Order: sequence, then structure tokens, then C-alpha cells
Amino acid sequence: MAVLDALRDVRRGIISNPGPGDGAVARAAAALHEAFPDRFSDEALVHWGAKDSRVIFDQAVASTGGTAADECVFVGEDAAERAFARQVRMRTAAHPVFALAAMENRPVFRARTELPDGLGLQELTAAVDESEAVVMQVVSERLALVMVTAQGAGTLTRAGFPVDVRGPVDDTAAFPVRDDKPVSAAETLADAPHRAP
Repeated sequence: MAVLDALRDVRRGIISNPGPGDGAVARAAAALHEAFPDRFSDEALVHWGAKDSRVIFDQAVASTGGTAADECVFVGEDAAERAFARQVRMRTAAHPVFALAAMENRPVFRARTELPDGLGLQELTAAVDESEAVVMQVVSERLALVMVTAQGAGTLTRAGFPVDVRGPVDDTAAFPVRDDKPVSAAETLADAPHRAP
């Protein structure tokens, strides 16, 4: 919500697969409006369908009424979907936290960060919440896998969490740890070692 609200002056749309069956689109649209009231009000930019080829991404760009594809950003955790979006020259972000970085054409990296003595998950959560960083998985009490921009890596480092950058996120699944219920960052960090990839 914070990202959507920060980008309130930017046209925003949805590309989503509502699933099979009669009424799936209507149910998905109702859920969208309930979960995100007044945040996706431009119906021309709402696209329902499979993201298994570049087709729906071409349609999304065409629906903007003339905006160049490389001025559009697709946010999605699935690496294959981001690859289809890039085929039409859209910019991509693996997580909403990185939407502004994608708009500004700044890269996002896979990285590891250590939790040094005296700093734990609570402090890491606080540092992540204030930066362009997302925890992907807590590997151990002293090691977490993260996604970061250069700015996010700097913020984590200044907070006492050294960052070891490994490579671009582009072809990486954003969330190896998932759950069907929304959780806070602290819960994600606390529960991550116990969840299946």
C-alpha cells in the first residue's frame, strides 16, 4: 500500500490471471477493488488473463494510449513473467519495493547479509523496512538472503548488516518462501526457516 500511495501520481494497472471458471474475472475484480480501494481506478489498464506469453503484456502496453513500453513497469515475483514483460521492452521489478528503482532504471541484486552479534531479526526487519531491500529467506540465525538496490545495500550496511552482492535479480524467483496468508516482515523473518520453498 505504501508503494502504491507513494506512486499515486503515476498511472497504475493490473495484469493478473483470475483463474478458470465462470465468474472468475468478476470475483477477481471485486477482490481487487476491496483490497485496493481507489488505487486501480483506470479500467483500461486492468488486464485479466494468463501471463504465459508476451501477449497480455503487449495488450497492457497498447492500453496505455501511446506510452512507450520502456516507460512501463511490470511488478511480479515470477521470473518467467518478468521475462515475457521484458520481451515487449517493459521494465520489471521483482517486488513492489523496487518499482521506483525500475522506473529509474536502477538494478536490483540478489545478495547475502550477515546478522552480526548484537543485531538480530528485529533489527534487520527495521533496516529492511527503511530501505530498498526485501528479505527472501532467512538461512540461519546469522545469514539472510535479500534483494537490494545499491541504495538498499548501503542502508543495510550502515545499519550494521554487511551485504555481499551476488548478481542481478532479473532471472531469479523473487520469493522462494511463500505463504497464502499475508504476514508482516517480522513474521516472515521469524517463520522463514520453517516454510517450504
